[in-house]
Amino acid sequence: MRTLRSTVPARLDRLPWSRFHWLVISSLGIAWILDGLEITMIAGIADTLQRRETLNLTASLVGLTASVYLLGEVVGALVFARLADRWGRRRLFIVTIVLYLVASGLAGLAWDFASFAVLRFVAGMGIGGEYGAINSAIDELIPARYRGRADIAVNGTYWFGAMLAAAAQIVLLDPDRLPVDVGWRAGLFLGPLIGLMVWRLRRYVPESPRWLIVHGRADEAERILTGIERNIESRGSALERVGDESAIEIVPQAPVGYMQIARSLFGTYPTRSLLGAAIMITQSFLYNAIFFTSGLILGTFYGVANEAVGYFLFPFALGNLAGALLLGVLFDTKGRRAMISGTYLLSAALLAISGCLFYAGALNALTQTMLWCVIFFFASAGASSGYLTVSEIFPIEFRAQAIAFFFAIAQFFGGVVAPALFGRLVEASNDGANPL
Repeated sequence: MRTLRSTVPARLDRLPWSRFHWLVISSLGIAWILDGLEITMIAGIADTLQRRETLNLTASLVGLTASVYLLGEVVGALVFARLADRWGRRRLFIVTIVLYLVASGLAGLAWDFASFAVLRFVAGMGIGGEYGAINSAIDELIPARYRGRADIAVNGTYWFGAMLAAAAQIVLLDPDRLPVDVGWRAGLFLGPLIGLMVWRLRRYVPESPRWLIVHGRADEAERILTGIERNIESRGSALERVGDESAIEIVPQAPVGYMQIARSLFGTYPTRSLLGAAIMITQSFLYNAIFFTSGLILGTFYGVANEAVGYFLFPFALGNLAGALLLGVLFDTKGRRAMISGTYLLSAALLAISGCLFYAGALNALTQTMLWCVIFFFASAGASSGYLTVSEIFPIEFRAQAIAFFFAIAQFFGGVVAPALFGRLVEASNDGANPL
């Protein structure tokens, strides 16, 4: 294919923050809100699902349903990310969100473990499919000087979804308000309801001009970017002219498969791949192990009633959201390397202290939750940086697939294994005794 010279990347990066950028992060960031809501809801109803009036699951099966959901995310990420690199980011927004909305809503009607697990798997596919396309689109549409804080904040909205779920559980899981077998089902309808409410916004998000350029569609990229610029100028912003000296040469690329990507990742970019894998796997294991089973931990070790779990999950989620919003700006001002290292090391040290106190029996439900809030205030920003890092260090022609590749590795080795493992540890405890 012939080489193109384009000023599209420079023009995108020189744009001021505008209503267009708010549209991008608000309409696409819904994926993380929905994922946070889903996972928190499952964590909160873990004890309810073990009751005879509901699905009568064991603690191991509750942990397994969490793993099944994450496995669905892995499959969805790998399948839909390849399509996002091949067909474009925008098309996938429709398919993945519809898949999630339908499956998640139907999961609220499940009648046994098998039906619940299958529907949770399909819902996970929808959310997993969103990750690669949406992280790529956000990074390609947001100016470079805002990209760190925007990406961290958007990924951090996962915890806004968690807060919504925790607040909802306080009402829905209260047996004085709703029957036991109704409240948890109503909770699973919240995600589809929110998704439908914000769905209309996505119609106004254009295809990524950067993706169009790489795929040889220069005229379409120019048309979309010109429309964005005119919209910003019509609202009173004067845009700096970008001359031909800022143009870069781009060689349009043919679509590539996962085997080619694997060879590129571990042959051409082994150090980058090791970094991406390390960040994604560690954050996945930490979060999915603790958060998916937090309801079981609070109930088993601290005697927290199921209907009261939301009171503890809400501040936990608030601490995570605050960390992403407040620390995210430092990724642009202090740099990626310093912030990733700092947040990981600090949260690891605090987690080790928490583990020692738990083992010594020195914690109660309140102090355990307070420690979680502090630990994950720092961990949330570091965890969100995984998507930012992978997106920035690999070429645009397989960016979505690279994100999906590392997401899949992280979820399989960290996310899928962790909830089931921790559920088994909780189940192995005897009358609240520490299984360690």
